[in-house]
Amino acid sequence: MSPSSLHLAVALDGTGWHPASWREPVARPRELFTAGYWADLVVEAEHGQLDFVTIEDGLGPQSSHFLDPDERTDQVRGRLDAVLIASRIAPLTRHIGLVPTAVVTHTEPFHLSKAIATLDYVSTGRAGVRVQITARPNEAAHFGRRTIPAIEAYDSPRTQDLVTDLLDEAADWVEAVRRLWDSWEDDAEIRDAATGRFIDRDKLHYIDFEGRHFSVKGPSITPRPPQGQPLVTALGHQTVPYRLIARQADVGYITPHDTDQARAIVTEIRDEQSAAGREGEPLHIFGDLVVFLDEDPAAAAARRDRLDTLAGEPFTSDARVFTGTPAQLADLLVEFQATGLTGFRLRPAVLGHDLPAITRGLVPELQRRNAFRTAYEADTLRGLLGLARPANRYAAASA
Repeated sequence: MSPSSLHLAVALDGTGWHPASWREPVARPRELFTAGYWADLVVEAEHGQLDFVTIEDGLGPQSSHFLDPDERTDQVRGRLDAVLIASRIAPLTRHIGLVPTAVVTHTEPFHLSKAIATLDYVSTGRAGVRVQITARPNEAAHFGRRTIPAIEAYDSPRTQDLVTDLLDEAADWVEAVRRLWDSWEDDAEIRDAATGRFIDRDKLHYIDFEGRHFSVKGPSITPRPPQGQPLVTALGHQTVPYRLIARQADVGYITPHDTDQARAIVTEIRDEQSAAGREGEPLHIFGDLVVFLDEDPAAAAARRDRLDTLAGEPFTSDARVFTGTPAQLADLLVEFQATGLTGFRLRPAVLGHDLPAITRGLVPELQRRNAFRTAYEADTLRGLLGLARPANRYAAASA
């Protein structure tokens, strides 16, 4: 991989990934539930020529606990719908990819397939989705279709069995969505006013998906998206989610804390990819990092300490936490890139501060090193990532 092929994404969540970020003067917490707030963030990310942004979402209020909601009132709670945010701001941007999170455990594949297809249309080919599961009993109760038992510890065998089942269901969910995107052939719409034929019914296909948890008949009601297949992405921390990435994703996010761990995870995912019969298919693996960026490393450390004091505890994360300068972060990204990572998803600790530090500090530093693009090179998200537009599986079958 050449140095210039490094890819960058930014993960947008509330006012930032530090729980006290909303208390910073640049945070704009009163605007958090406005379209303008999110538009400004994505326009800034596009200013930095980033590949895409992800937008966090959930089926319940944010919580510091993995399995149940907490009672804290000193942190941001509440979200707008990530897919709707992306669709609202898509027309305000021209190049950057938009990848909202979808919690698939309780969400119908049919509904999300047309929502992401619609996003691909309104963004003219820049849509994706980040697939996420939930094991929270209170979130299952929102829907009433199934119950999830209360679980005490994440690392217990019972929890691991449940998570494995939910991830297997997520793999089926992605397969059903991918088939729905293909259920209209590219030339299914005739639009011939003279003959009165708008569509060729023979080019719409039932997908007839049968899984262990659900079945979907199809076809979709939305024509095949501009990209054919919008980007599918997922976050993984261990073997079972790595398998989901290897089986179904175009981009996987991982959270290594050092280069040895990164190299081992990349190898494991590539092995799982081969076992899934996808050897040779393009699959990007991005490393996730939380970032506190300042021109002076002491200033970055002091800012992190101040936020920790406001939060009442030291900040921790599933991902590595970087505190320092844009140049130091560039050094780290180039070092990690050598492990086989094809890109990075950065999580700004304070969006109002650290996102501009990425776009106006880190990006120019990488460009000086010939490690990042100096202009957008494609019109679609798949194009930015070097992914071809896939053929329609049903068109091939009918031919």
